[in-house]
Amino acid sequence: MKRTVFLLIAWLLPAFVMAQRALVLQTDFGTKDGAVAAMKGVAFGVSPALPVFDLTHEIPPYNIWEAAYRLYQTATYWPAGTVFVSVIDPGVGSHRKSVVLLTKSGHYFVTPDNGTLTLIAAHLGIQALREIDESRNRLPGSGNSYTFHGRDVYAYTGARLAAGKITFDSVGPRLPDSVVTIQYQKAHVRNNKAFGNIPILDVQYGNVWTNISEKELTALGIRYGDRIKISIYYENLFKYQQAIPFVTTFSEVQPGFPLAYYNSLLQLSFAVNEDSFSEKYQIGSGPGWRVEIEKFK
Repeated sequence: MKRTVFLLIAWLLPAFVMAQRALVLQTDFGTKDGAVAAMKGVAFGVSPALPVFDLTHEIPPYNIWEAAYRLYQTATYWPAGTVFVSVIDPGVGSHRKSVVLLTKSGHYFVTPDNGTLTLIAAHLGIQALREIDESRNRLPGSGNSYTFHGRDVYAYTGARLAAGKITFDSVGPRLPDSVVTIQYQKAHVRNNKAFGNIPILDVQYGNVWTNISEKELTALGIRYGDRIKISIYYENLFKYQQAIPFVTTFSEVQPGFPLAYYNSLLQLSFAVNEDSFSEKYQIGSGPGWRVEIEKFK
């Protein structure tokens, strides 16, 4: 009996040791059909012991910017070595590069190089970038498939990397340490104002998130309890302006009233207590949305 148990452990141990890294999947596929399940099936085919998780599969179709933000929002809470596969790929089958990025934090990102890596590269840094060599890193038998690289290239390569079947050096040739980026308003302070971007909405509640941090508000002398004047623009079109209280919790204002607060990433955000700021004031998000902040006197 003891010998049987020992042999079973000896047989299983290499698989668990091999699958130290988690594989995290993000797509715009939704879960109405079998696309995500096919990607997971490919991953488990590489290693049945591989831990596979979902970041989200509800990125709006073709929305590369939102994909970039969700990676930035999530990645640092996963341990170094985690492999992220992100497939928002309106250019599937075209000449955009398929890459794996290793960040200075030790995380891996497997994705088309189409802007998805904009925020990850800016915030986590580029340790190295490699182009996927599909002659070695493609699901066997998928050579005639041209429109499902999420399954055939990205899930397969990501799973092999996470499971230790290949090393990062085996992904493909080294590329220059730069990626395709999407232009947006970076947070900064000038002339007693903070300038920033509205990268995303808290989609469940309609809160509006910015990329303005405590550093910028401190530079303006803004503290909890102050009122701040916010001006919001889409491209060059004025959308909203109001002075609202900067508070620690929603309950510090009456239901139906607007407020400013720090979100879970400790970045300035706007909400309406028990209502949707974005719907009430018709505010969106993305690289074209920008905000200006100043202390209200």
